[in-house]
Amino acid sequence: MVVDWQLASTYVVLASTAHHQLSSTLAFGASTSAQPTTHTWQHPTLRRYKCKIDAAFSSQFNRTSIGICVRDSDSTFFFAKTVIYPCMVSIDVAEALGLHSALQWLSDMQMDGVDFETNLKLTSDAFLSTRNDTSEFGSIISSCRLLFSSFFSNFRVEFVRRQANAVAHAFAR
Repeated sequence: MVVDWQLASTYVVLASTAHHQLSSTLAFGASTSAQPTTHTWQHPTLRRYKCKIDAAFSSQFNRTSIGICVRDSDSTFFFAKTVIYPCMVSIDVAEALGLHSALQWLSDMQMDGVDFETNLKLTSDAFLSTRNDTSEFGSIISSCRLLFSSFFSNFRVEFVRRQANAVAHAFAR
């Protein structure tokens, strides 16, 4: 697992470096005035944890994988986990399953002060909504809300762009 974390961290550094080089090229070599937007990982506030969640799919192996990565306010790797489902599901269901898996895992460890981040806006919006959805996705989100209300008092669920979620995606893959 530590080797996976190191590889994922290296991937993030390389991706950031490549993006920076591309940004510099675009900024100085192109005639456009628009600057590319950089989305980087943001530290959680002091004494909080950030839990990144992402899904990956393999049609070759007919599976859905969920990557979960937790870091502290110093950006220090804390925990990571990969959950594999032996079937293909839709993106929205996969991201909801990822949030549920992360909630269950961290509640089992009695962690609080966690900012959960998903890169599917639909997931964070559905979680924060009071709308009742009877679909498979909605049922998973309802279960997530129940876990939150039962085990967490100091938390957030937020949307983050995929570019800032590369480590969780690497674990999922």
